[in-house]
Amino acid sequence: MTTEQPAAPRTRGPRRDAAENREALIQAAANLLNRDPSASLEAIAAEAGLSRRAMYGHFSSRDDLLRALALHGAERINAAMLSDSGKAEPQDPAAHLALVAARLWSEVDHIRTMALITVRGPQMQLIGDALAPLRRRVREIVGRGVEAGDFRDDIDVDRLARLVESAAISVLDEATRHPVSTDEGRRLVVLSVLSIAGYSHRDAATILAALPPQQESR
Repeated sequence: MTTEQPAAPRTRGPRRDAAENREALIQAAANLLNRDPSASLEAIAAEAGLSRRAMYGHFSSRDDLLRALALHGAERINAAMLSDSGKAEPQDPAAHLALVAARLWSEVDHIRTMALITVRGPQMQLIGDALAPLRRRVREIVGRGVEAGDFRDDIDVDRLARLVESAAISVLDEATRHPVSTDEGRRLVVLSVLSIAGYSHRDAATILAALPPQQESR
């Protein structure tokens, strides 16, 4: 005699409205904290058109929300950087590095203050780990550039890749502290990373001019 086994419980996904509310809170946090880094959770909930209770239904504390916001931003950046992987990316390392820098700028331009706080604040380690795919991509491009003799070879490849990253963050810092247009920020970040890689400002400007037009951030 066989005994029927009870059916395994079905796992239900989050309700659609709950998922949408969480996304709305994260987006509201990005927008409001970019304008006012000290904004309260209640103000963020109001920005999202939701109640304080709804906020605490998704995030137990301000730190919890900031962690979610940092990871959400990292996911967006990784997706933007890696979406064309395997497609017709530039074979020339300098053109490829310039394209990555331009794409990165398009993702952070509209939330400059919040992006800078994320990469230099308490969430720095978290965001660093979350951006590992992007960092691997930059390291691979820099390695190809050095091997091809196009990038400077007087600095260790791993260190050079980190300096490229620091150059991009420095432009974000400048654009947060002083007025910089979207186009000028894009120009500065591309020229800065290429300069660190060993290119003159004239050669870097030629590479910049050949990039595809700026695309709107999603």
